[in-house]
Amino acid sequence: MPSANASRLHDVGRLVLALTIGAAGGWVFAQLRLPLPWMLGAMTAVTIAALAGAPVRMMRWLRSIFITVLGVMLGASFTPTVVARMPGWWPTLLALGVWAALTTWLGWLYFRRRAGFDPITAYFAAAPGGLNEMITVGGQLGGDERMISLAHATRVLITVFAIPIWFRLHGDIAVDGGARATIGLLDVGLQDYAILAACAAVGALGGARLGIPAAFVLGPMFLSAGIHLAGITESTPPTLIVQMAQVIIGSTVGCRFVGVPVRRVGQAIGHAAIVAVIMIAIAVAFAFTIGRLSGLPIAAIVLAFAPGGLAEMSLVALALAVDAAFVATHHMARILMIILLAPTIFSWLKRKA
Repeated sequence: MPSANASRLHDVGRLVLALTIGAAGGWVFAQLRLPLPWMLGAMTAVTIAALAGAPVRMMRWLRSIFITVLGVMLGASFTPTVVARMPGWWPTLLALGVWAALTTWLGWLYFRRRAGFDPITAYFAAAPGGLNEMITVGGQLGGDERMISLAHATRVLITVFAIPIWFRLHGDIAVDGGARATIGLLDVGLQDYAILAACAAVGALGGARLGIPAAFVLGPMFLSAGIHLAGITESTPPTLIVQMAQVIIGSTVGCRFVGVPVRRVGQAIGHAAIVAVIMIAIAVAFAFTIGRLSGLPIAAIVLAFAPGGLAEMSLVALALAVDAAFVATHHMARILMIILLAPTIFSWLKRKA
């Protein structure tokens, strides 16, 4: 089947182009010592290329494979000390529920009244749940998948870019990646590689089989946490593999803008950007209030409440050497809250419509 082979080669070429542009953007950001360079650089470069009409593409299976690397890294963050502190997180988890409800309601109002979205599209574009889950469920329930996708891609892009910059300008946390020690490929033994790979593969497949949201992150994270807490290994993935994961995750966000006619949907992206800024502002306000009342680190609460994706914000936490377990737990809780409440809220919106 020559046509099928030609199509595969074309797709591979688009993938290679996206990765080349993403890696180049990451390298430039790294040379400029910008925050989280390999992800933000790739995200920026591929987004510009996609909007300019470049034939870039990211394969879902490739992103899924490297997303498991992040899950394994996050699992290693759950030390006995962290687990002992988890019962003390209930105030921020309760506040997170309030934040999610407030931002979803405000976002829904804005998309309905200012952007003119229908009720279902407005809800799934505003709800800060998992990107894939919101697009899939929203489309199945009659929402406009393109608008939902654009809203979430814009939200993640702005959040992941703005938060590290904000820390550099107003915080005292190193954001150039130097906070974490470099781990070489040869610094990890063959047995540890096998254990980490097993955590990634078994955790991802098991999580998918159990229907866990964001299974390719959370499945490996749970399994890796158990392995590290049991003392079976203390190793984490090498720095080079983590950088590759950042390039792929950043390039994936950029590729979501492929085929977007800038003139026609620019206004929709503008509306989504305004909602994203509102969400970030409320998250920062919550973080400062809760931090001063509870004594918890404000930086960790900002990252836990920031309306980015689970994978992207967890990478930011790891890069900033902020409590990654705390951040990942809160983003996981947020996604579960949104997904579990979606049917009830949808029924209410259907009546409103």
